[in-house]
Amino acid sequence: MSTYTSGMGLHGYHHVYESGCAILIVEDSGLIRLDAVDMAEREGFLVFEAGNADDAIVILEAHPEIRLVFTDIEMPGSMDGLKLAHYISLRWPPIRLIIASGKVPRELAELPEGGLFFSKPYRHRDITGAMRALLAA
Repeated sequence: MSTYTSGMGLHGYHHVYESGCAILIVEDSGLIRLDAVDMAEREGFLVFEAGNADDAIVILEAHPEIRLVFTDIEMPGSMDGLKLAHYISLRWPPIRLIIASGKVPRELAELPEGGLFFSKPYRHRDITGAMRALLAA
């Protein structure tokens, strides 16, 4: 695993570039983030990771090759994952969005247009299938 440091903290990226698609996983829980990174790497994605929305924005600004963001809703920082998803949809409209939550019900999550929602716990095959479908669109 390679890592780099920016002024906003530590950001990791994992070079597994078989599918040619770069994604960003945003999750404040280290164990859940590690599991999601592993899931995406097994699918051949170039995976970037962030523990909060502020770090995610720094990564997105530095890496225009990112085509999909998979984010949790509940996280500390200046905005939660739902606000992050709306920010991304306005600033980087081509980026595809997958939003997950173990606390916010689907019907209460006001998703940006084209965003997909999954309740936690989710099945890996459901998330990876959604990733492939969104990136193929």
